[in-house]
Amino acid sequence: MSAATTVPPSRSAPDDAARAGAPIGASRAYAFLLFLGGLVGLAASAVLTFDKLRILENPSYVPNCNINPVISCGSVMRTEQAEVFGFPNPLLGLAAFGALAAIGAGLLAGAAYRRWFWLGLNAGTAVGVGFAHWLIYQALYDIGALCPYCMVVWATVVVLFWYTTLHNLRSGVIPVGPRLGVVVREAARYHWALPVLWAAVIALLVLNRFWYYWSTLL
Repeated sequence: MSAATTVPPSRSAPDDAARAGAPIGASRAYAFLLFLGGLVGLAASAVLTFDKLRILENPSYVPNCNINPVISCGSVMRTEQAEVFGFPNPLLGLAAFGALAAIGAGLLAGAAYRRWFWLGLNAGTAVGVGFAHWLIYQALYDIGALCPYCMVVWATVVVLFWYTTLHNLRSGVIPVGPRLGVVVREAARYHWALPVLWAAVIALLVLNRFWYYWSTLL
């Protein structure tokens, strides 16, 4: 299967549209991914928000995702890291993922956005990835517990960041020279490889950090 089939190019002529400042659309595959990823992240954030409110209402409340000493949402939700900005982190997810789902829906309907918008979207997903990885570090090496819904959010953010970056590279929003253009084409051809590798690294970190527990299940 060719790269053009697996990851269809933007509707606008890439470099010419970007240089002219014309609105740039997106492939239906990317638009659907953005829409679906936004909905998945929104659902996970909604569950986390609901459970956090229940904990605030009743400190003895036990979320249904408290499965064992390692997979324990309640342990994560009761930490300072769960309220980095003074309010529950999932509220950020409700706003951010809701916006991403709306953008994806707009693209599916035929919307096109200017270069500054795409760069802003890329910057926003990059910030989301940075924040997610800070939370991953905190969960593994400070809190010592994992939240399944949080892990869904981590995975969603990584995927949306990668495909947004790839879209911007292919559409000319982020200009690249001829040599890097070859790299971008190969990255688009094997677009699934980086997210899979990314997830594998995180899975290995989780496996190593909690091996003391996983080994008891063998």
